Amino acid sequence: MAFVQEFKDHRDRFSLLMLDPGEIYFEDFSVNLIPTDVSPPETEERKSRGRLKVCSKSLVFDPQDTSQPLIKFPFQRCDKIIEHEQALIARQTTNAIAIHCKQIVEMKADNMISPFKFKQNRTNFIFELNYCKSEDFLATACQLLRASTLPTLDHDSMIAAIVFSRQNRVPFDTSRLDNLFEKIVLETTAERIMPLVVNPGRILLTSDRLYFQPFNNVENVPVMKFKLTDIKFILKRRFLQQHVGIEIYCSEASHRSDLYLALASEEERDKLYDDLISQESVRVVDTGQENMTYRWQTGQVSNFDYLMFLNSEADRSFNDLTQYPVMPWILADYCSTNLDLEEPLTYRDLSKPIGALSPERLQRFKDRYKEMPAPKFLYGSHYSTPGFVLYYLLRKAPEHALCLQNGKFDQPDRLFRSVKETWDNVLDLPSDVKELIPEFYMPEMADFLENRDNLQLGTRQDGSKVNDVDLPLWAEDTVDFCRKLRQAMESEHVSRNLHHWIDLIFGYKQKGEEAEKADNVFYYLTYEGAIDLKNISNPEERASFRAQIMEFGQIPKQIFQKPHPVRFEKPEPEQTAAESIINSENTTTENGLYETSNGSVEEKSCHVISDDSQTPSSKQSFREVIDRLAAQHSYKLHKDAVTALRISTDQKIIYSVSKDAHLKLYSMEDKHQLRSINICNMPLSSLAAMPDGNFVLVASWDNSLHLYSVDFGRVVDTIPAHDDAIAQLCWHNTEAALLATASWDSSVKVWSCSRTIDDRKKVDACCIAELEHETGVTCLDLTSDQASLVSGTKDGSVYFWDIQSQTVHRHSHSHVGNVNTVKFSPDDKLVASAGEDGYLRVVDIQTGTEVFAKNTSQPLRCLAWVNDFLFVGDARGVVSVWDMVKVEPIASLQDHDNAVCSLEICQTSATVVCGHDDGKTVIWKPR
Repeated sequence: MAFVQEFKDHRDRFSLLMLDPGEIYFEDFSVNLIPTDVSPPETEERKSRGRLKVCSKSLVFDPQDTSQPLIKFPFQRCDKIIEHEQALIARQTTNAIAIHCKQIVEMKADNMISPFKFKQNRTNFIFELNYCKSEDFLATACQLLRASTLPTLDHDSMIAAIVFSRQNRVPFDTSRLDNLFEKIVLETTAERIMPLVVNPGRILLTSDRLYFQPFNNVENVPVMKFKLTDIKFILKRRFLQQHVGIEIYCSEASHRSDLYLALASEEERDKLYDDLISQESVRVVDTGQENMTYRWQTGQVSNFDYLMFLNSEADRSFNDLTQYPVMPWILADYCSTNLDLEEPLTYRDLSKPIGALSPERLQRFKDRYKEMPAPKFLYGSHYSTPGFVLYYLLRKAPEHALCLQNGKFDQPDRLFRSVKETWDNVLDLPSDVKELIPEFYMPEMADFLENRDNLQLGTRQDGSKVNDVDLPLWAEDTVDFCRKLRQAMESEHVSRNLHHWIDLIFGYKQKGEEAEKADNVFYYLTYEGAIDLKNISNPEERASFRAQIMEFGQIPKQIFQKPHPVRFEKPEPEQTAAESIINSENTTTENGLYETSNGSVEEKSCHVISDDSQTPSSKQSFREVIDRLAAQHSYKLHKDAVTALRISTDQKIIYSVSKDAHLKLYSMEDKHQLRSINICNMPLSSLAAMPDGNFVLVASWDNSLHLYSVDFGRVVDTIPAHDDAIAQLCWHNTEAALLATASWDSSVKVWSCSRTIDDRKKVDACCIAELEHETGVTCLDLTSDQASLVSGTKDGSVYFWDIQSQTVHRHSHSHVGNVNTVKFSPDDKLVASAGEDGYLRVVDIQTGTEVFAKNTSQPLRCLAWVNDFLFVGDARGVVSVWDMVKVEPIASLQDHDNAVCSLEICQTSATVVCGHDDGKTVIWKPR
């Protein structure tokens, strides 16, 4: 709604909204309107002082006396504009012009916003020019009058030539620079985009400021100035289906909040964007918006704010009525006296577009669709057009409505009169499928439903006068109405279903085959890429397409190519107060392993001894633990990188393997090495400690798995598992224990294993699945139910496998180069991956949509996910800790400069162990 206020703040009554679409305002002149119906002695007293505006299709007289109307003289309704030579002026001057016309348009009589008055009688008007000669005015006015008599194509060409000539003669006024020492970076031309109107001007970018100098004085300031230090956001935009827009938002301290510009080409837009971003003074605010989907999933961002974010990402802007932010109808109940937000029938079906909510109407659309020649469409109108936006905002933006309706309000029976009536219409009428706008969900903007300016909107056929919007019985007033709509928007029902509507408007059901299946097909010109205006050389054809885009609206830019993730359900409130994690042993077995919500006991590779079902207070306790972590002790037993670590179930021993081919056992109590075993002649990559603590399973680059007996002090069994090095093993010690191994031979093998070692000291393992990949596999992880597996490869790919069917559920090329680690979230709903390219990515498993991405600029080597906290080890020796609910880093652990290659976290004892690239191990505990 900011655009409405901006126009109201102008001191002049004249506005670009009074002009025809595409009309350009050039300049104005100080004049006196001379009455022609009085004798010369009375002329001086009756003169009306004002400004005569010269525009490309008309002249507009703006009198100083606000009780008098503005008068518009369309050139096409003018017979002639000449120098007036008769001595009708009291001072006997001939510095005057006469306009002979057969139609005028009167606007804002008595300074009231009302429909324009079109007067058809022939009239002569005489204007005295105060500060210039008549020939200076007539040179331009007569040229524009002559252009109005030409055919449309010739007229547009002549106007374009006049505009080009005038604008090229207007340089930027460098005396307007705030600082003489500013360095000029870029000078170009652009159009300022405002709702329904554009205003051309000259752009100057310096080292300190961005300037916009309009080619006219409609802005009431010669030059608009934006300090680069005030700029918060710079967004590339699509304008009229062309990628030529740029929108700039400034801080609250700035005298102007935003600027939307359209440049001549995408190349010029990108040049301005790049030059702006590269300035040292520009400090664009990092709001973490690249991970908004994940923040919405975790409940950190409201449904409303997330939809506003998606609108912005899809090029929707309050400055562009052809791409105004779109919001869904949420409620379907506008009759009840009380609104029950717990009742599912209260809500609209968000899985269907508005046009498909009524089965009978949808069938009529489908019958027409079958008989229609290509390009086919179900809906001839759109869910968001300038007309629909102003239908809702009529009472708040009446001048915009008059501009769109050629100076008239629409017929009273077609105006926005009742919420219930409008809802009924979008369900039944063949040409009405409009959605809502953000103002419906903003209580602070609720006055758009009230006729505070006492606009004369007419009387309907039933005799009722159109005034304020009629609200449902369950709403006390407009603020209460919008507040309850907002409550419905944030309800649990909407949270569970909003992703369906996002799929229709911003996602994979927006176009193509999926759109057809979802009954979501609109007129072809509304889709991005349907036409390319820059390649249309015919001005008349180009103008026609621009008009059609304005009329039919525009489909938002498609953001999601896959189904949108579902919002996570809110956790159940805790039943009892949980004890601190440091002291709590309620969720561990006697062996120290953790128990899942279904009662099974398991140990996850790369490796966290934790409770997947922590209560809110215990999670808070672990957050406190993280805040107090400090490097307590370090030791170096290995000669090469520590590739894997495990803490024994009694939390006394650290097992570690290394590229030096050794398995080490270290006592945390006595702080000394217990054993050092040379397992084989090749580097070791991974390990799993058996629950009884008597055996350790080790993976090696010699293609084999080695079983080490702690009691016997030697390797008691070796399994030739692969044809190339084993990169990682993952062991789940459950009732039906599974072992998964990843190898450079481009395969993952899944083994069914006994939970205990038999008397023969052999691993009772049977390969039950072999999952083939295109390249070598570097990492893997299993879900807690052992139904699914994720693997990462050397070429940057991440695969999601169904173990039972041995099929790829999803595949994505997520990284450039090696995927170093993959990890399921504790609830198995998400997968995190990290690689040599420095990216940390999180994917929603159900939909395959990436919901989080962060470029850390450092190769990432290992991950561990504890409750809502993700530990990330990188090549600098830093372990970053992310709160994955708030989606923000909360801690950074570093005691060493060498890369962190392995992580082990024991939540029960609040211990973090890091294995480094140089063979060093660091133990972190709370201070």
